[in-house]
Amino acid sequence: MAKFSVKKYDTSDYELWNNFVHQAKNATFLFHRDFMEYHSDRFEDYSLLVFEEEKLRAILPANKTGNSIYSHQGLTYGGLVYLPKLRAEKVESILDEILFFLKENGIENFYYKPIPGFYFPAGNKEMDFFLFKREAQPERKEMNLAINLKLPLKISKSKMKHFRRIENLDLDIVEEEDFEPFWESVLEPRLLEKFNAKPVHTKEEMTLLKQKFPDKIRQYSVYQNDQIIAGITIFETQNVVKSQYGATSEKGEEVRALDFLFINLIHKYKRKGKHFFDMGIVNEENKSGYHTGLLQQKEELGCSVYNQDFYKIALK
Repeated sequence: MAKFSVKKYDTSDYELWNNFVHQAKNATFLFHRDFMEYHSDRFEDYSLLVFEEEKLRAILPANKTGNSIYSHQGLTYGGLVYLPKLRAEKVESILDEILFFLKENGIENFYYKPIPGFYFPAGNKEMDFFLFKREAQPERKEMNLAINLKLPLKISKSKMKHFRRIENLDLDIVEEEDFEPFWESVLEPRLLEKFNAKPVHTKEEMTLLKQKFPDKIRQYSVYQNDQIIAGITIFETQNVVKSQYGATSEKGEEVRALDFLFINLIHKYKRKGKHFFDMGIVNEENKSGYHTGLLQQKEELGCSVYNQDFYKIALK
C-alpha cells in the first residue's frame, strides 16, 4: 500500500509547487504562488504538499481561519490538485492522509471548495465521491452560469435584436493593458452606487497580476466617442475563459454596451476553441438566494447553470 506524507507549504517550496501546477491534471494559473500570494496579507496560508516517498503527488491550496482550514478563501475555486496519471484509489489515500494531518494539528473543520467540473473535460470528480463517503456535509451551493462553446450558441432573440442595432452606434472594443480607465470610471463607481461594494481586486493588484500573467488576464473595454462606457476583465485558462468583472456606466446601460461586449467576446472565444465561457455566480443574500436580474441576463446570453458545491468535514 502506498505511503503518503503531508507537509505545510514553505517559501522554499516555491519552484516545486509552481512546477507541479504546470503538470497537474486539474490546475489553473490561480494556483500559481504568484497569484495566491498577491493577497497574502489577508489570509494565513495553510497550503499542503503530499508526497509518496519523495515524489510530490498532490497539493492543496488552503488557508487557516481560527481552527478551520479552507481551500482557499482567497481564490474563486480550489480543491485537491494532482497529476493526470494518479489513480482514484491513491486520491482517496491522499485525502485520508490530509484529514489525519489536519486532526493531528488541532484543526476542527475542513471546508472544501472544488473547481467547477467544466474546467477539465477529462474529468475531475473523484474527490466528490470520497468526500461523501467520509460524511462531508454540503455546506452550500452556488449557481455558476457558463456557456458550453462546443455547442451551438443560444443567445436570446431579444439580445441579438439589440446587438444588431448596437452594431451601428460606432462603439469601439479595445483590449487594453491599463486597468485604470475601467476601474476608476466604470467598475468602482458602479459597484459603489449599486451595491455599496468594492471590487475584490484593487486596480494596483490587478495591474500586478497582469504583469505576472500577461497571457492569462485581459481587459476589454467599450468606448463611444473616446469615452469608456463598459468593460469586462477576463481570466483565461486552457479550456475556459472567465469574466471576472463586468460593468457598464449609465451611458453604457442606455446603449446596452455590456451585452454588446459579451456577445463579441463569446464569438471571439468560440472561434479560439475555448470549451466554456464562465460568467460566474448569481448568488445573493435574499430569500430566493440568487439575483433574478443577473440570472436572466446570463441565461439570455446563452448560459446554463453548473452548480458550485461547498463541503464541510467536522474533524473533531
